[in-house]
Amino acid sequence: MGEMQILELVRQSLLTGGLALVPVLAVGFAVAVVVGLMQAATGVQEPLVGLVPRLLAMGLVLLMTLPWMVEQLAELFRVSATGM
Repeated sequence: MGEMQILELVRQSLLTGGLALVPVLAVGFAVAVVVGLMQAATGVQEPLVGLVPRLLAMGLVLLMTLPWMVEQLAELFRVSATGM
């Protein structure tokens, strides 16, 4: 494997890994914004009130998108195993 092939494989790996995490991170951010606004409106500043819904939402999205994530990563491994 040449240096350019290794660099392309690393670039593709980072891109695929980042894209696989986008749904979970986006939901975590959205839930954090909503809970933060609710905490600001009610005056409740308990850290667990913000943490628990965010973790539950991210866990649910992770379970829902796990087959897609595995398929994306498996495709990356298939491509890299064939020598690009």
